[in-house]
Formats: sequence, structure tokens, C-alpha cells
Amino acid sequence: MLPSPEFFLVAIPAVAVVGLSKGGLGGAFALIGVPLMALVIPPMQAAAIFLPILIVMDMVALWAWRRDNDRRTLLILLPGAVFGIALGWATSSYITPNAMRLVLGVITILFVLRYLVQTWKSYRGIEIHPRPHSTPLATFWGTIAGYASFVSHAGGPPFQIYTLPLRLDPRSYTGASVRFFAIVNAIKVIPYFALGELDTSNLELSAYLLPVALVSTLAGAWVVRLMKPQVFYPFTYGMALIAGSKLLYDGLGF
Repeated sequence: MLPSPEFFLVAIPAVAVVGLSKGGLGGAFALIGVPLMALVIPPMQAAAIFLPILIVMDMVALWAWRRDNDRRTLLILLPGAVFGIALGWATSSYITPNAMRLVLGVITILFVLRYLVQTWKSYRGIEIHPRPHSTPLATFWGTIAGYASFVSHAGGPPFQIYTLPLRLDPRSYTGASVRFFAIVNAIKVIPYFALGELDTSNLELSAYLLPVALVSTLAGAWVVRLMKPQVFYPFTYGMALIAGSKLLYDGLGF
């Protein structure tokens, strides 16, 4: 039995904006999806419906960015992410998603403000060098990304906090991001099944929305390929600011 028309009126735009994000067009779009769909269905059900869709989007994005990656970035972040997912599973009944959104929102906004200060310094002639990799920082932010992704599909901001100061080539950055979240989402299937969230009815709703996911993910990848670094990084930081503001707003319970 098909869901109500109201569901599709909200769910199709929600999946479309997440697809654009999955294609590489900024993490803020991904944060809009679940809250938007939650206007017509319970939030936990919205998250469960999105997980299979995210995995399909990941497959499309992996194909679109198959030639681009930063192996070092990917490998240094994944161990922490796996630990974060396990931690989220173990503590899912104790810590609310809104509490995590609140913390992530504050941290992300501070991170963008730091970028704005650095940009101002560069205009003043003070050179800002890319930050080198750091295993302790990667482990910390990878853990936060894995945990936030598990509890609210909001792993983008902590991932950006670690990776954007590296100043990678935009294509390498996007390729590493796509691979990171493809692996994270695949791992999340196990605890979601264990918690009983991926039942037949939710999987059926996910299937109805898959065509939207495929088209929008490819569209996002096409737009990113046209961007120069001078446009890509300000745009991505702008998306991070929107994401942080959205997380803060949701975390405060407005």
C-alpha cells in the first residue's frame, strides 16, 4: 500500500537535497533531509528510511568519484569512525540526538568563524599554510563523525572540521568524503537492523524514493566538477555554517 501523497510531497524534496550533498555539493544539504521528512513521519522512522537511500547514493557517488581520492585522509579517519559507530550503538538509549546536535552545532560554528578569521588574515598578507595530518586529531574527529552519523546522520560537520584545514584538492577532498561515508553507512546497517529499525515497511518506502536519490546524486557530482578551488572552499565553509546553525537550532529544541 502506497503512503499518503503528503509523504511524497515532503519526502521527494528531502531525498533530492540529500542526493545533491552526496554528490559532493556540501554537507549542509544532508542535514536537511531527515528533519524535513520528519515533518510527516516520526524522526526515527525518517532516519531508518534514509539509511538504505544513503547507501544507494553512496554507490552512485563512488562510481562518479571512482578516480578521485586522498588515501591518507581516508585511512587516518576510519578507525575513529568505526569506534564512534560502536559507541553510538552502545549508548543509543542514554544520549539524545538533540544533545549531540547541540554540541556539533556549537563546534561547527566556531570552526567556520576560525576560517573567517584566517581568511581575513590572508587578505592582510598573513600567509595561512595547510595543516598537516594528525593521528590524534583524526581519531578524535573520526570518532565524533561516526557517532554523530549513527545517532542523527550528521557526520558531515566533524568530518569537515578535520579535513577542510588540510586544503586538499577539491576532487581529492570529495573523493575521500564519498568513500568515508560510504563505509560508515555500510557499517551502520548492522546496528540499525539489531535495533529493529530496518523493517519491511520502511525498506519499501526507501525503494519508492530510490530514483530521486540516483538522479540528484549525479547532479551534485556534476556541479562540483565545475567548481574551482577559489569557489569550492568558500562554498563548502558556507555549507558548514548552515549545517552548524541547523544543528544548533535543532539541538535547542526550537
